[in-house]
Amino acid sequence: MPVITQGRNLGDVLKYEAPNLYSRESATVAAGQNLTIGTVLGRATADGKLSALDPAATDGTETAAAVLATDTDATLIDRDDAIAIVRHAIVARGALTWPAGITAPQKAAAEAQLVALGILVRDAA
Repeated sequence: MPVITQGRNLGDVLKYEAPNLYSRESATVAAGQNLTIGTVLGRATADGKLSALDPAATDGTETAAAVLATDTDATLIDRDDAIAIVRHAIVARGALTWPAGITAPQKAAAEAQLVALGILVRDAA
């Protein structure tokens, strides 16, 4: 019998959100990225576009601003059809996607930034 592997879905990442989709927001993901659901995002200060969190950046994307709620392939162009979790929600720590090489202190700082936005990060929810 063949093995079937199911990818991550919104239920794996988002454990609680406010009613009436208050926690979600339409978002533009900057070109040059192919991001999966659960990616922790930063927002560029120059244009407001979201990118994968980059703790070494100085353009705004070094600060956690959201969690991606949809797989988004922006490899070739900006994608303005992404959905991001931006406020009043609980997300599962184990379902978040972090940048390669992120350190424990950087991850803790990013989680604190999400909490400041009302996005609680929990081991189990």
